[in-house]
Amino acid sequence: MACGFRRSIACQLSRLLDLPPENLIKSISAVPISRKEEVADFQLSVDSLLGNNNDHSRPDVQVQATRLAEKLKCDTVVSEISTGQGTVNFKINRELLTKTVLQQVIKDGSKYGLNSELFSGLPQKKIVVEFSSPNVAKKFHVGHLRSTIIGNFIANLKEALGHQVTRINYLGDWGMQFGLLGTGFQLFGYEEKLQSNPLQHLFEVYVQVNKEAADNKNVAKSAHEFFQRLELGDMQALELWQKFRDLSIEEYVRIYKRLGVHFDEYSGESFYREKSQEVLKLLDSKGLLQKTIKGTAIVDLSGNGDPSSICTVMRSDGTSLYATRDLAAAIDRMDKYNFDTMIYVTDKGQKKHFQQVFQMLQIMGYDWAERCQHVPFGVVQGMKTRRGEVTFLEDVLNEIRSRMLQNMASIKTTKEVENPQETAERVGLAALIIQDFKGVLLSDYQFSWDRIFQSRGDTGVFLQYTHARLHSLEETFGCGYLNDFNIACLQEPQSVSILQHLLRFDEVLYRSSQDLQPRHIVSYLLTLSHLAGMAHKTLHIKDSPPEVAGARLHLFRAVRSVLANGMKLLGITPVCQELVYMSSENPDTVPT
Repeated sequence: MACGFRRSIACQLSRLLDLPPENLIKSISAVPISRKEEVADFQLSVDSLLGNNNDHSRPDVQVQATRLAEKLKCDTVVSEISTGQGTVNFKINRELLTKTVLQQVIKDGSKYGLNSELFSGLPQKKIVVEFSSPNVAKKFHVGHLRSTIIGNFIANLKEALGHQVTRINYLGDWGMQFGLLGTGFQLFGYEEKLQSNPLQHLFEVYVQVNKEAADNKNVAKSAHEFFQRLELGDMQALELWQKFRDLSIEEYVRIYKRLGVHFDEYSGESFYREKSQEVLKLLDSKGLLQKTIKGTAIVDLSGNGDPSSICTVMRSDGTSLYATRDLAAAIDRMDKYNFDTMIYVTDKGQKKHFQQVFQMLQIMGYDWAERCQHVPFGVVQGMKTRRGEVTFLEDVLNEIRSRMLQNMASIKTTKEVENPQETAERVGLAALIIQDFKGVLLSDYQFSWDRIFQSRGDTGVFLQYTHARLHSLEETFGCGYLNDFNIACLQEPQSVSILQHLLRFDEVLYRSSQDLQPRHIVSYLLTLSHLAGMAHKTLHIKDSPPEVAGARLHLFRAVRSVLANGMKLLGITPVCQELVYMSSENPDTVPT
């Protein structure tokens, strides 16, 4: 990709340097656009070619760049060769750039940027992504929300690259909370409330029984006994538990659908209550299991009693723990999916837990443990609805929709939109996702409803506005102008900047595929939207000659297509109905 230009440059370099083109391709990068000056399209980092030689023995990089540039020749693809700070720069023939980029965007459609030479030879893998994973009857807190949107992005990206992805929602559907919940439902539960709003009612019961258990030892004892009955397979206890689980999943499926998220498998800790006993037997057979004075079972990962390296795997009553069930789940998934990579998306507070789980798998003899990867993320503080702390995912979605509808209603010039509720929810979700994805995932941040819904600047609202405006252009002028197309009509600086930026999309996708950080794509899309906004002000379609109008419409259509592709990877559904941009400032300033 980069429309084959990178490979063409690599082929010329390979003849001079006596290196295969494949070895050079990743050293040739598209140059980021600048509003201060016209830049070349690609640059070769000479430093990367010289390898890891010691600085004292390595020839001067700038001299090497100059020598190399002098030996290279312009051809039908490259119209100009120059040098920069340790780089050789290549400018692509402008008419060829215009024609090739626009044709490639339209031809590749949703695959634009993915058919790149950067991804050539990429083996197709079986990938399992575990994400979201809320606890039944407990709060769906903001950590679960982050896990949901980050995991969805990772799964989307891996699927787009051609991998076979299995999305797993590993529910917290086992453990002592179900002892409390079983006892609590017998005391405070109502069947009709359970059927009409299971998540809400189970949460209310859980809160109430926790208070009772704190004050009443008999309630705490009853909860403990109920969980033991579950672990032993008591049919009556299991029947009640199964009802809680089934009704909860039904609700989750409905709510995830609003978020645009789906799962291939709703698994849970409960699946591994028996297999976790097999894990304990295996640990014991390998001499790794140690009993404590309290009767619990531990694994000492340090081998020398270091308290920070001790992992508890069994309670004193013989019941399993979270770590034991995670071990059983990993082993089961390898048997079931034979995965090449398994990715767990949880908050950074679980970093030590996963390090211990992966280490235990290794010492149990499972070499594939090195294929397991934890993608941690930071803590978000301050996410509250108008009613207070977030309790459920649905609270967040309702708040998003409500605030966005309020914003839309406050603007007198807002056009009448079809399905305002759906549009408000899609724009609001874009705002939430972009706010979350702008920084490094591991970073903590303070959440602000006001900030995410700002209509000016680098927000999800701005991305949706740009997409809708470009779609409106196609709707208005598409029939009349899309057949006429003269590439010579797209040589203005604004057009060239957009084309140069479109060239970089494959590199941005490659970078995100390497570190699983969505911020590279977010930054790219925001810049693309700013460029489109500036071009829209000067590259008019209405009242322009047909061939000029047609060329510009092709350019704007290419921008919209790539914008939509990137948004969908992030988990955003683009809106097509034009929205009024709510800004008193210029939204179309490109960052320097």
